[in-house]
Amino acid sequence: MVRMQLDLALSYDVVAPGCDLILNIHAAQTPCQRVQEEQLSISQAIACEMFGDQLTGNRYARLRAEPGPLQINYSALIDIQHHVAAPESIGEVPVSRLPARVLHFIYPSRYCQSDRLLNLAIREFGHLWQGYGRVLAIQNWVRERVKFTPNTSNSHTSAIDTLIEQVGVCRDFAHLMIALCRALSIPARFVTGTDYGADPRLGPPDFHAYVEVFLDFRWYLFDPSGTALPMGLVRMGTGRDAADVAFATIFGSVNSLAPKILTQAIVDQTAGLVMPYHSSSALSTDEV
Repeated sequence: MVRMQLDLALSYDVVAPGCDLILNIHAAQTPCQRVQEEQLSISQAIACEMFGDQLTGNRYARLRAEPGPLQINYSALIDIQHHVAAPESIGEVPVSRLPARVLHFIYPSRYCQSDRLLNLAIREFGHLWQGYGRVLAIQNWVRERVKFTPNTSNSHTSAIDTLIEQVGVCRDFAHLMIALCRALSIPARFVTGTDYGADPRLGPPDFHAYVEVFLDFRWYLFDPSGTALPMGLVRMGTGRDAADVAFATIFGSVNSLAPKILTQAIVDQTAGLVMPYHSSSALSTDEV
């Protein structure tokens, strides 16, 4: 089992009254990811409403901030018990057998225009065995063709843009991989977390986007950018693409500082807590 300590801080200067924020920074609760302890603190004396999405399991905090400085701190202790499987044993699920709650992850979405990538996906991957290996081939194809380059994309960049420009950050890699999977009728979703294990040369620790693909009736982890350590990923939100899972959605005028994030692995061999490592096995932290 992996135990992760997550600490993050968001800093804002609220310019005008009546500024609403919806935050998706709480660690998700799944059958394999359990939040043992957590704390949310807000520097202003304002109400904070917590609510969840029954379909995705995402957890949200909603608040209305007053003008002036606003500091939001979240910390959590999370245990992750990965489901581990041999890649060669994992097949795809035919559309006719997909659970109803998974179906909307095979459709095109705002940033993942899978309908425009059908011919490309069939040409590159249509001949491959329909299982984990084909999805891994899609991940590697994206990783080989797109160069991780900070500050090369924005909130309008889609999978098609990334395919053409061949540069991007983690969310762009994720969008392109998701679009190619969906073009082949393989359910895939966008996941947010933090970039545990990323090379310090890429910059300070940050939020991270990766992919989960529905195979053999489980959601399996893939990190197409290759910048983080999949076994150390702590899930926060899942959605069709980045539009569904922004860590902060702000309605009003604010000035933002870069988030401060620290994710640490806690190792205790006597308690069975191990350091995350790169694994050739298929990893999952969620069922249907």
